[in-house]
Amino acid sequence: MRRETPETGPEGATTTTTAAPSPRATPEAVRGHLEAQQDEMVDLLARLAETESPTRDAASQGAVLDMLAAEFEAVRMETLRLSGRKTGGHLLARPERRAPDAPFQLLIGHCDTVWARGTLASMPVRREGDVLRGPGVFDMKGGLVQIIFALRALRDLELTPDVTPVVFVNSDEEQGSTESRRHIERLARRASRALVLEPALGLDGRLKTARKGVGRFVIRVVGRSAHGGLDPEAGASAILELSHVIQQIYRLADPEHGVTVNVGEIEGGTAANVVAAESRAVVDVRVPDRESADRIEAAIHGLEAATPGTRLEIEGRVGRLPMERTPRNQALWRYARRAAAELGFEVEQGTSGGASDGNFTSRYTATLDGLGPVGDGAHAVHEFVQVDSMPERTALLAMLLLAPEHVVNPAEEVPE
Repeated sequence: MRRETPETGPEGATTTTTAAPSPRATPEAVRGHLEAQQDEMVDLLARLAETESPTRDAASQGAVLDMLAAEFEAVRMETLRLSGRKTGGHLLARPERRAPDAPFQLLIGHCDTVWARGTLASMPVRREGDVLRGPGVFDMKGGLVQIIFALRALRDLELTPDVTPVVFVNSDEEQGSTESRRHIERLARRASRALVLEPALGLDGRLKTARKGVGRFVIRVVGRSAHGGLDPEAGASAILELSHVIQQIYRLADPEHGVTVNVGEIEGGTAANVVAAESRAVVDVRVPDRESADRIEAAIHGLEAATPGTRLEIEGRVGRLPMERTPRNQALWRYARRAAAELGFEVEQGTSGGASDGNFTSRYTATLDGLGPVGDGAHAVHEFVQVDSMPERTALLAMLLLAPEHVVNPAEEVPE
């Protein structure tokens, strides 16, 4: 395994000839091959989940990234570790032999979880029939297992994609992909498409073709302190002003059109008998489209203090723009739906209120999200995956990897 710094470009290439796809590229062959490996998939997922990798514990990321690198190298991929400054770094995997300017498709997953080290003591990895439980199995180590086994299936069945698979695994997705975003966007700008292995939407296994954009704003109110009993009129209450601001913030919500706001943190004041000189609120915003993002940003930054003697200091923006149902994203979704039908199951599309790295890739290339396993309990103690969903969804991923380069015509208007 090679290592790179974050400043080093990850898009090197080695010249080779490209073999023609094998005639055994039938959906039945791919699905049957993966169904026979279900227990192996569960075993790998259990081992990954037992290798704890909390998102804010950079030192914990090395072991799980080493495990993933070994799996990719076993399918003849070259791996490169991209160093992190405050994170555990990231992993890039690409075929050892590849044409220098060949088109490539980007597979994305993250190895970090929201679970602190030691969670296994109270939330052990365990299988109960067709369910595997444990921290991170659903969000999203199950998706990483599917990437590995889809690539294994292509190797075992001697199938060569027309579009080179390139895998990127980051370790900071749960904290906003603050360091890895620039790598993801750089790759997405050149990729023919992006396949995001976040878990499925709902127990019916919908693919995620739209995600809300996410904004975070910090509103600080500066007032003037005074004795609350002796001379309250000399003060200007930052808490009083913050109460007005919070009401204005909530009036921006438009649930019917998918716009939600939440004031999740407030603080202020120093003592009950002191007029508060400062207060602060942190606001979470979710928006369905770019127009809503621009409108909410302008409204929040346009807030003005109503309490005499106070002023507002506002920071923040919608940092992750929405993943929308663009024509190219819908074309890729329709291809996936046809591929699923050929594999013998149905899949529908849905909208997620949460964001992922698909929000970043969708700005630059056709993106399909939610290709990971079916289950429930992301960030919750009942987290689980339905293990019998993994072979068929891995087969779907394999068929998408075998898709031709021009599945998507960006100029084609595809109705929703």
